[in-house]
Amino acid sequence: MTFQAPESLSEQIAQHLGHRIVTRELEPGVRVQELKVAGDLNVSRGAVREALLILKRRHLVDIFPRRGAVVSSLTVASVNNLYDVYINLLCMLARKVLERWASDELGGVLSRVREVEAVIQALNSTGPDAAERVIDAGFGVVRYAYGLVENPFLEETLENFRPAISRTCFLALENFQEGIDETAVFFQRLGAAAQSGDAKCLQSAIQAFGEYQRQQVLSTLMEESA
Repeated sequence: MTFQAPESLSEQIAQHLGHRIVTRELEPGVRVQELKVAGDLNVSRGAVREALLILKRRHLVDIFPRRGAVVSSLTVASVNNLYDVYINLLCMLARKVLERWASDELGGVLSRVREVEAVIQALNSTGPDAAERVIDAGFGVVRYAYGLVENPFLEETLENFRPAISRTCFLALENFQEGIDETAVFFQRLGAAAQSGDAKCLQSAIQAFGEYQRQQVLSTLMEESA
């Protein structure tokens, strides 16, 4: 694997390992061995060690004395804690967008919402590739909203949540066409609310979809543990 700027080497390694964790190639409880990763990627153990610390801050690995890094588990408590905060942060971002911009000035948001809808309409199956495409397109809307709000603290906080929430989104979407269908409905509601400038409807759509996805993830975890 070749790593290039602008990201630091450790950040690139963290993104590579993080992707494998998000897509469940590295499953919960699996040990991430520094020496093996360093050899596979032809990088130093120090760079891998720093990457694992980055992943720990992103809640994708746990680091234990004498055992090293282990892919973190998704639990009922961790999923609930994640969605409790993330839903509220997205509602805050949406509210700030509408506070700063009139509905007729949100063409950029609407175009990105339509891009998500186009990605979903082009899908003909569930699975890893479909889930990744939908998640990436959805985060494109969020990233565009950052630029409208211009709040670096909110942007940094949401970006720090992105790997963990991508992991749960992937779990919710990987095997269930229903989840992808509900995502399409959500973005339709999001676009309509943004176009009308209806902050209450916008936040209601975010909360409803967040709660739907939370329950889907929790149901999947329960099925896997049975």
